[in-house]
Order: sequence, then C-alpha cells, then structure tokens
Amino acid sequence: MVDPGQPDGGVYDWYQRGLHLLGDGNPDAAATLLARALAAEPGSRSVREALARAQYDAGRYREAIESFRELIAADPADDYAQFGLGLAASRAGDLELAAEHLALAVAMRPDQGHYARALRRVRARRGMATELP
Repeated sequence: MVDPGQPDGGVYDWYQRGLHLLGDGNPDAAATLLARALAAEPGSRSVREALARAQYDAGRYREAIESFRELIAADPADDYAQFGLGLAASRAGDLELAAEHLALAVAMRPDQGHYARALRRVRARRGMATELP
C-alpha cells in the first residue's frame, strides 16, 4: 500500500525533482521534497547539499546553517559547505560565524573570487556594526 502523502518514485527521483524545483525558482517546494529524500537517505551528501541550497534560497537561513554544518561535520575541507554556511550566517545576521566560515572557504579556494568578495562584504558589515553607537 502506498502512503498517500508520499511522493511518487524513489529517493533519486525525489532528489532530481528537488533539483528541478530549485532550478525553476521553487525553493520551498524543493526543500520539502529534499527533506523527505534526506529522511530516507540520511547519509546522502548530494541530497543534504541540495537541501541546504534550497533552504538558503527559501530564506530559511537557520535551517540552511544546520544543513551546511552537517556537511562540514562529515568533511571539514568542503569549501562549498564552508561558503554556504558563511552566506547563510550572514543572512541570518550572525556576522562572526559568517566571517569565520567565509575565511575558511577563501583559505581553501583562493581562486574563487566570489568567496573573497562575500568575505569582504561581511567584514565591512561587521566593521560598520561595531562603529554604531
């Protein structure tokens, strides 16, 4: 018997549909589907990364931070996860956490100019925050 709340197909189908939804600008729907895929395959790095991206794009920054943290826990040298955590933390207003992880991403991949630009923006925002009365 098929669960009526269960999407059609298997985990890979859910992952592919989630990526398609994300690419089509439907991050909330993508996050819902990808969360279901992750529950079925909790060890899938690809699904967790796609979920983190969907959460970020949906403005669910705290959830994205946790998803990126899980990726980093499994592989601290994952520059993209460090970058993603930094961006999500920046959007969530945690500039210290953002600067820490963006600096790690830059150190790992100095060739990625967008990593360095994001770090400079966060450092500038952090500096402005300390100058306020």
